[in-house]
Amino acid sequence: MNKTEQHIILKTESLSIGYKSKKTHSVIASNIQIELQKGELIGLVGANGIGKSTLLRTLTHMQPKLSGDVLLNEKPIANHSNLELAKVMSLVLTEPIASKNLSVFELVSLGRQPYTNWVGNLTTKDLEMVNHALNLTHIETLKHKKCFELSDGQLQKALISRALAQDTDLIILDEPTTHLDMYHKAYILKLLQKLVKETHKTILFSSHEIDLAIQLCDKMIVMTEDDVVSDSPCNLISKGTFEKLFPKDLISFDKKTGSFRVNK
Repeated sequence: MNKTEQHIILKTESLSIGYKSKKTHSVIASNIQIELQKGELIGLVGANGIGKSTLLRTLTHMQPKLSGDVLLNEKPIANHSNLELAKVMSLVLTEPIASKNLSVFELVSLGRQPYTNWVGNLTTKDLEMVNHALNLTHIETLKHKKCFELSDGQLQKALISRALAQDTDLIILDEPTTHLDMYHKAYILKLLQKLVKETHKTILFSSHEIDLAIQLCDKMIVMTEDDVVSDSPCNLISKGTFEKLFPKDLISFDKKTGSFRVNK
């Protein structure tokens, strides 16, 4: 897809994130300027405790901003009703699902809630969207299994299917590869890359798999103690951004290979 055909799904303007009480403000990051274009895979990376989850919660309106603004399809996110948000943005969070006694089909069907009537009946279109989502993640054969019967990797694919069934412009995932082995970490991130190409949705995920994100993402958001930088992986490598992520006495970044290595 050409850049000229793209439009900005989410944008921040001088955004500051953190926590506030009656007496103090605790600023985690300030003056955040990012743009997420239609049809991009974006990886959010940074050291443990740097504030990735806080940024995601602020971008999704789950946590109040300190200052600045978050625009979703050119409209301040605070001006969206809950129903409007649910039709534009879907979330895959690290919290356990409410009931693992649901079947995979029932779990994925929950993605259609913003579109169903008050009784929650699924229309023919809803059923088509659910089955299409299951096909996109290759778990159609698991549709009748209970969620408690699934492996961690299968459950993650089911949760991604639920977000796809919700049919939003933007899908945001918080640590989608947690608890997965190396093969399934790579599988899930490759799946996200494939979904972006096939659906032209915008997918933002946070991850500790920085080497994989560098290889697969169109754009990355890198959080350090000094700032938050967003650019293509190649440009970030050229600027030396990844070299600032960790103390150099233990881990260094190799620009030639685009990967981290432990110093001997």
